[in-house]
Parts: sequence; structure tokens; C-alpha cells
Amino acid sequence: MMSDLVIRPATPEDVPIILRFIRELAEYERLSHEVAATEDLLRDALFGEKPSAEAVIGWLGDAPVGFALFFTTFSTFRARPGLYLEDLYVSPEYRRQGFGKLLLVNLAKIAEARGCGRFEWAALDWNEPAVNFYVQLGATPMDEWTTFRVAGDALTKLANLT
Repeated sequence: MMSDLVIRPATPEDVPIILRFIRELAEYERLSHEVAATEDLLRDALFGEKPSAEAVIGWLGDAPVGFALFFTTFSTFRARPGLYLEDLYVSPEYRRQGFGKLLLVNLAKIAEARGCGRFEWAALDWNEPAVNFYVQLGATPMDEWTTFRVAGDALTKLANLT
């Protein structure tokens, strides 16, 4: 069944599917209250004049089973681009069939083809199934790093400091 999975780059017509997956992921991660994405915002971010991210969708026949959304980063230490996986999601009814692995393998191939020095992502600490899955695939948790974020009012405040 895994061999029937087709992974292809998302198109503007896929935006409603991507938004549905984002909302389902947010619900799973208990972060639905943080989703501000709309179809228009996603369409512009992924397919506008200056795209900031890309997405691939896994299809089993006519059914979208999951997606991965990613963007380019840069490593000053390696002096090479990197690929950052923002979201990886497989619908519950398709989990534990290898589709998540195939999506990650697809992104690793993209990273290699683009000469990336790194392929990185984050996982919530409490999401043990995801953490264990990533470690089994050879990913290394970066325990010595703390992620920082500035968003909303805090971002505006920081931008206005003098």
C-alpha cells in the first residue's frame, strides 16, 4: 500500500487541503487557538509573488493522506542552505503505514538535491510517538538548544525598541 503513495508538490488548488491538514494538526497538538491561517494567507505564502514556503502532499489514489510544509534556512557554520520542516502531518486513518516516513524521505531527497547541509524540524516534548519515530529514522534531538519565539504584541514591541 505504501508503494501506491504519490508525493507531489502542492499546487494553488491544494490550499484548502493544506489548511484542513494544518487545522487537524493544530487540534492534535492542542494549539487550535493559535491557528490564524486562511486560504488567502496560505495561497500568498506558498504561491504568491515571493513564496516563503513550499509544501508536498501525499496522495493514495484520490485521497490526500498527509502533507509536509517546509522552507529554506541557512547555516553560517556550514555556509550552505538548509531545509526546515515546519509541519508534517498524516491523517489518523493513514498513520502507522509508513506514509510519514515517505514524506520525510521525500524532503531529505529535496534537501540533498538542493545541496543543503541540514534538514531540521522541531517536535513537541510531550509527543513521544513523534520523537521516537524521528530518532528511529536517525534524527538527533538537539537538547542543548532552546527555541525562542517572539510573536504578536511581543514582536511589535521588539520591532519598536530603540
